Order: sequence, then structure tokens, then C-alpha cells
Amino acid sequence: MSRGTFVTFEGGEGAGKSTVVPKIAKDLEEKGYETLVSREPGGVASAEQIRAILLGDQEQILDEYTEVLLFAAARRQHLVEKIIPALEAGKVVLCDRYLDSSLAYQGYASGVDMEQVKMINMFAVQHWLPERTIFLDLPVEIGLSRITKNAREENRLDQAGIDFHERVREGYQLLAKEDPERYRIVQANQSMEQVEKAVLQYIQEVLG
Repeated sequence: MSRGTFVTFEGGEGAGKSTVVPKIAKDLEEKGYETLVSREPGGVASAEQIRAILLGDQEQILDEYTEVLLFAAARRQHLVEKIIPALEAGKVVLCDRYLDSSLAYQGYASGVDMEQVKMINMFAVQHWLPERTIFLDLPVEIGLSRITKNAREENRLDQAGIDFHERVREGYQLLAKEDPERYRIVQANQSMEQVEKAVLQYIQEVLG
């Protein structure tokens, strides 16, 4: 059996990843593909415990390097326990966040050297990189207002100032520019139907 296809979804807070990913999975399954949907940090029990440390306690202050290492550790366990078996079974894996989140958030936005963040994460994932990364791009103010409007439970990163989230967006735009073969940018300030159509088209490019 040939290896499956690995697709990751990136974007700032409120970009709509958690809404669009299940819709895309349903679309692909209707076309005959077997899919796996997951998220980071989390996806498996131990990584969900790390997620609680990273995002759950809004009063907790983590050292910036500790944060990078914890995200990478959660990523590694999620990868070996869930993503690799699914890819080896020929599935289309749709993951809400992956290593680019660490580069944009802990690297570019938080000020940790991006080459160091990349080195740590490449050590964690080895050669397991996505064939396609969908960046749902959205003005920061709109994304944060969506969180408030939808009454989504806020996490520690939601509490960061608007300047931080602007840097996250800039970080993603830089990553997309540096890797145009892998990245596809979808303007998330459209109707869900338009976003879904664009995302599906970009995934079909790698599915053939």
C-alpha cells in the first residue's frame, strides 16, 4: 500500500480551522478517500496532557524555550502514535496545526530564534512533513472577534496582545513565501462555502 497524504492547516486564532477541517474530511470521504482528522497540540492522550499545560492555565508563565520543547514533545508523540500509522495505512491525514505553528508562534511572534525552533522540530518529526499546508489567512481583529462572538473558551494564547497576533500572521506569511510549493493561502474572510471549495481544490492538487 502506498503512503497516504499529509495535509496540515495553519492560521491565527479564529481563522476557522476547526470548522473547515471536518467539512473537508467529509468531502474527501464522499470522494472515496479514507481520512484521519487530528489536531495539535494534542491528538493522543499524552499530547493532550501537554496541551493542558501549554494552553489551559492562563495564569501560568512558561519559559519561552520550555514552551518550544513542550510543543515539540507533544508533536513527536502525536506523530508516532497517530499520524504515521494513518499515513502508512494510506489515509489522507488532515491535521489542525503542525510544526509551522511553532515557527510562527514560538519563533517569529515570541522572538525565539526561528532556526533553533526549526532545528528542534525537525529533530522531532524527522522526515515526516506535509505534502500540503493550507494557511487560512485572516485579519487579526476579525479572528479575535470571532472567538468572542462564538463564545469559544479562550486559551492562554488568546490572551496575548494584538501585537503578538499580528506577528503570528506575519510569521505565517513569511513561511508561505519561503515555501510556495507546499503552502497554499486561502483568504478566510469569505463564506465557509468559498473557503471549503478553495481548500478542497488545493488538496486535490496533491491527491491527483
